[in-house]
Amino acid sequence: MNYIIIDQGTSSTKGFLINFDGQILHSNKINYKLDNPKPFHFECNPISILNDIELLFNEMIQASGAKKIISTGFAFQRSTFLFWNKLTCKPLTNAISWQDSRATEVIKPLFEYNDKFWNITGAPLSAHFGGPKFMYMLKNNKLLRQKIRDNEIYFGPLSSFITHAATKKPAIDESIICRTLMYNLEKGKWSDFATNLFNTPKQCLPPIKPVKHDYGLLFNSTIPLNVVIGDQQAALIGQNQLIKNSIGSNFGTSASIQFNTGNRPVNVPGLISSILFSENKKKTFMVEGTINGCNSLFYHLENVLSIPHNKMVWHERVKNIKTNGVFIPGFNGLSAPYWKTGFNDIYVDLKNNKNQIIRAGMESIGFLIYDILEKLREAGLKVPEILNASGGSARPVLLQFISDLTKLKIGYYDVLDQTAIGVSKILRDSLFKNDDDKLRVFSPNQLANRSIKLSKWKRIIIEKKIVN
Repeated sequence: MNYIIIDQGTSSTKGFLINFDGQILHSNKINYKLDNPKPFHFECNPISILNDIELLFNEMIQASGAKKIISTGFAFQRSTFLFWNKLTCKPLTNAISWQDSRATEVIKPLFEYNDKFWNITGAPLSAHFGGPKFMYMLKNNKLLRQKIRDNEIYFGPLSSFITHAATKKPAIDESIICRTLMYNLEKGKWSDFATNLFNTPKQCLPPIKPVKHDYGLLFNSTIPLNVVIGDQQAALIGQNQLIKNSIGSNFGTSASIQFNTGNRPVNVPGLISSILFSENKKKTFMVEGTINGCNSLFYHLENVLSIPHNKMVWHERVKNIKTNGVFIPGFNGLSAPYWKTGFNDIYVDLKNNKNQIIRAGMESIGFLIYDILEKLREAGLKVPEILNASGGSARPVLLQFISDLTKLKIGYYDVLDQTAIGVSKILRDSLFKNDDDKLRVFSPNQLANRSIKLSKWKRIIIEKKIVN
């Protein structure tokens, strides 16, 4: 008996065939690139992604051969949104990426409600989330306004569009719904306050479903879709099962730290509270700190520094490089814990040395991890002595720097695709079982000028008015 897992990320879509013991039997990846038509605008073609998913789905069926496929699970990037037709599932807009901050000006009049948004939805009022994107797109598209009045279209995350198009049943899952900025986390339903403020009719939003649910049969096959979940939630489950007070980190195009808070949401200033997993009426919550610039930062620096992609190899370039400079990536904004939308990159004490700039860029990821962990501690949450890590950008040089900076051990899984493993654990009902993944541990070393580097980072954050 086998399972199909689709992991739809920012720069690629991956397909996996996994057996009942959690072993990856076959996998493949299809890359794609986001369009960047203007500064701070990032979008992609949702039909292209839908076609890639169907192609990988069929490839996994072929790879399974005579062995039966029981079910399928999807993991998705979470803050990419679009409009589509309710009957035909035809997209009416491109999918506006999580990196996109074009809605910043539209929501400025609403900033007085930021604290209320955080208390209700678990997230800050940010242009990166769904509600602000809804406002922006409606303001700039007369056709959308008419079709909403006529109750013809849905607005939702890319995951909801793909799920609807692939199964013919509309749905939005409870892990990704938190990124709409329109969900009442405590009450488990759409927020009247948020939907009214964004002028979003509730009939324009897909029906709410648990993470583990019978979503329907995929692509006219007999194979059901039984899980739709956010990619970072899936990674935490892959690393730590579903254990309260467990912590994990994932490093891909973006990066994040997730902390399992159990059966109640916890509000931590500067961080996002959302649903980690749900089944029937049971919910598990988490607190998360997101970092926009991880591997996307190095793609950005390829352009800024005129380095061909095959020559970047950032993890090799920075191994023996030291810098006292600070780089703050503003190209797609800072999320946790500062929530500063797109701005020009900030260079401090960095001469025209490409490798030093790249090293300072890598160190910015570590500084943001440190800041997020401090927020968890300030809220009274006990951070474990080991922080598990996964993802394609979790390179040894970065993990060792984070360990040295935070004084924590960093545990790294040999199996890169913990997001897919997490989805398979849900499908296989092994949420509390260890699949004996091999864990490589990075222990903290003495970091020269650690306190000076941290003080300088915090001073620049204040001086450059990153802190509101």
